Amino acid sequence: MTALERPYWIEAIFERRDGWDAEAYPFNLPVLHTLDRLTFHPNVTFLVGENGSGKSTLIEALAVAWGFNPEGGGREHRFGTRDSHSPLHRFVRPVRSPQRVQDGFFLRAESFFTVASYLEDPEVRGERYGARRLHEQSHGESFFALFDNRFIGDGLYILDEPEAALSPSRQLSFLSRLHELVMARSQLIIATHSPILLGYPNAWIYQASEHGLDRIDYEDTDHYQVTRNFLNRREMMLDILLKLD
Repeated sequence: MTALERPYWIEAIFERRDGWDAEAYPFNLPVLHTLDRLTFHPNVTFLVGENGSGKSTLIEALAVAWGFNPEGGGREHRFGTRDSHSPLHRFVRPVRSPQRVQDGFFLRAESFFTVASYLEDPEVRGERYGARRLHEQSHGESFFALFDNRFIGDGLYILDEPEAALSPSRQLSFLSRLHELVMARSQLIIATHSPILLGYPNAWIYQASEHGLDRIDYEDTDHYQVTRNFLNRREMMLDILLKLD
């Protein structure tokens, strides 16, 4: 199979209508100040940024606007433990491709325990989550069971920090799985802190900062530069950070 040439989700339009209060959260986040539309790559789009930059709030709003459950899962899943998602999704209008998406999933690292508990129900879990229950595996193993069994291709997958449970070697394995999904005509939108995942070729990277949301090259991301500088100048950086004599 070949990768998509046209995305399932072409772009998200942010409509500043009644209820959009630029002085209140989440509308006062810098990432939203000048954001009118967000265009997606047909294969992989990354959102990056510092803690508190608004990237997770943004990706949550995108997922809910597409129709996913706020706490994660497929579009067919409807459950909730705490209504904590922001109202931003109400102001996001998806521009969709005419081609029909066959599968989809929203993964939130912070609420994965809740999703895994929901999927313990055999009627919900079925055969698409592997032979072992997710809670019977390590955190990283359960993430991969999801990627390997539930993500079947021809889908839109929105992932918030999928690297949270993965070792560096597992992140490399995830890159391989990511490519398999791309070649199975999938589109992925991913918020991440991982310089390993960000290295996926030809992806679009948007960086959230106090200046807004800008598309940048891999080598220009803070994640790449900080990691490279630390690995190349570890002793010097430790001396500065820890004030070693």
